[in-house]
Amino acid sequence: MRILMIEDDKDLCRNIKLALSAAGYETECCHSGDDGLFYARSGVYDVIVLDRMLPKVDGLTVLMSLRRQGIQTPVILATALDGLGERIDGLDAGADDYLVKPFAVEELMARIRAITRRPGRLQDLSRLSAFGICLEPERRILSCGEQNVNLSKRESALLECFLKHPGQTLARTRILSYVWGSAAEVEEGNLDNYIYFLRRRLAAVNAPAKLTTVHGVGYLLEAAESD
Repeated sequence: MRILMIEDDKDLCRNIKLALSAAGYETECCHSGDDGLFYARSGVYDVIVLDRMLPKVDGLTVLMSLRRQGIQTPVILATALDGLGERIDGLDAGADDYLVKPFAVEELMARIRAITRRPGRLQDLSRLSAFGICLEPERRILSCGEQNVNLSKRESALLECFLKHPGQTLARTRILSYVWGSAAEVEEGNLDNYIYFLRRRLAAVNAPAKLTTVHGVGYLLEAAESD
């Protein structure tokens, strides 16, 4: 599961990121509202932890902007503003939960678990499937019928990205952000290499699915044409 934390307190970010990483969450941090909007719009995160008092663009504005754009990623507002009016404003702006600072990291993780259990918000990430293939992300196993193959960490993350958006054309920048992280400096040729590797993995299990190049845009996972 991927968490985006938008928080201007860098020490707090660092400590929470360490705790979330130890619990198995992939966590990225940014420290201003405009950066938060940029990262959140990528759509690659499962939960957003959002401070309300941010430089450049405040948290409520970030939240309302995301909701206006149709981005429904669950958001936990984490803020020192604990008045009833502030809570109501945050929830009315589109937050899924409201956490008052200071808080224990264990409570934050409990709230993340609670949000991701809600029906209709997130799919079961332990097993993803589409077009006759199945991926178990934690075990990094791709299967089709009785055949299966082990994937590398990057191959698994790449296939996970496509299986979360089956039949959708994904821009190269969006795929790079999902697999390598928003702040990573990665040459685009690396993506082409891993697409090649993943195509070979799909062929190895005789998958009825294919990765199609959309020139000038990116790639999509779709059903393979039957003979």
